[in-house]
Amino acid sequence: MIVSIHPYLVTNGNGKEAVEFYEDVLDAKVVNVQTFGDMQKNSQEPAADDMKDRIMNAHLKIGTSDLMLSDTFPGQPYQLGSQVTLALTVSSVDKSKEVFSKLQEGGEVGMPLQETFWSPSYGQVTDKFGVKWQITTAIS
Repeated sequence: MIVSIHPYLVTNGNGKEAVEFYEDVLDAKVVNVQTFGDMQKNSQEPAADDMKDRIMNAHLKIGTSDLMLSDTFPGQPYQLGSQVTLALTVSSVDKSKEVFSKLQEGGEVGMPLQETFWSPSYGQVTDKFGVKWQITTAIS
């Protein structure tokens, strides 16, 4: 079952500034902010100094809607027009595989489905229409 869908903004190293901006402009409530430096607590490899303060994931609540945001990894290409993706949360690994498989037909996989510390099945794919998707399975 599809659980939710929401916009996911990608910034180029200025994620903290963007979170503060949208918090003010959109009367958003900041639910959670994690940096890549925070991620190293869950990883064997420490985050590089130039990425420790970049936003890995921020969750803002705007009324009843959710807005997500993250910075790019240093050195990753950043192209205007590609800074908004759609984040789709599904209820099971099987459903994530089904949706991901269908979205990748005629498209391009950015990150294959895989287990992460926040999801048993997460991946990124651009569909045949050029829409970028992040598929994540909710942890029950």
